Amino acid sequence: MIDRKDLGSWMDGPPVEEGYVKGSSLGLPPQGPGSVAPFWRRPLSLALDWGLCMLVSALVFSGDALANLVLFFAVNLLFLSLFGATSGQFVLRLRVLPVSGRSPMVLRALVRTALMLLLLPAVVWNRDSQPLHDVVAGTAVVTV
Repeated sequence: MIDRKDLGSWMDGPPVEEGYVKGSSLGLPPQGPGSVAPFWRRPLSLALDWGLCMLVSALVFSGDALANLVLFFAVNLLFLSLFGATSGQFVLRLRVLPVSGRSPMVLRALVRTALMLLLLPAVVWNRDSQPLHDVVAGTAVVTV
C-alpha cells in the first residue's frame, strides 16, 4: 500500500535542491549588488508605483480607473526603458536587468508591464524568485 510519505505533500513545499542559490541559473551572484531582490521589496515597490500613479490620476484625471491603468503602463514602459527601474524601484534600490535573449529593453518593458497588468503572471514564480512576467520578458529584478 502506498503511504502518504511516499507521495509527498504540497504542504511540504516545492522540491529543493541542496545548495541551490536563487538566481544562479540566471548568472546572478548569490548575494550583494546584482543578486535576486528580496521578495518583500518587489510588492512594496509596486505599491509605491501604483500609489504615485493613483495620486497623479486623482489630481489630473479625477481618479478615473482607466487613467490609473494607462498611467501605470506608461510610467513602467518609460522608466524601465530609459532607466531600468521604476520610481518605486529607485526608492527601494532595485533594478530590472535583461538576463536572456537579445531584444531591446523597450520590448522587454512592454511585455513585462502588459503581463504584470494581467495579474496571474505576477503571482506564478519559479525557483529563482522570478515571476512569470519576468521569465517571459527575459528580465530579473536585482538589488543595487
